[in-house]
Amino acid sequence: MKKTLLVVCAIVLAASLAFAGGPKTYQVTGPVLELKDDLIVVQKGKDRWEIGRGPDTKVTGELKVGSKVTIDYRMTAAIVEVKDAKEKETKKK
Repeated sequence: MKKTLLVVCAIVLAASLAFAGGPKTYQVTGPVLELKDDLIVVQKGKDRWEIGRGPDTKVTGELKVGSKVTIDYRMTAAIVEVKDAKEKETKKK
């Protein structure tokens, strides 16, 4: 009984850690316009979406220009510039 309870607790803990980490996942679907080693360009309506890809990007099927794809992606910050309130006060004077 204790062993079963321990296993259930371990599964619940693992599941909660899986949901807690990382930013939200989004999707874009459309035809591929352009392919590079580090980039996939997709047409979504009238918009052109450029999605970066790396060596760990999982691709199922044959990825080629013209293929209709659904891409799951996450938004990550590349640069964060902080402007303190003190700088704004100094500039006002």
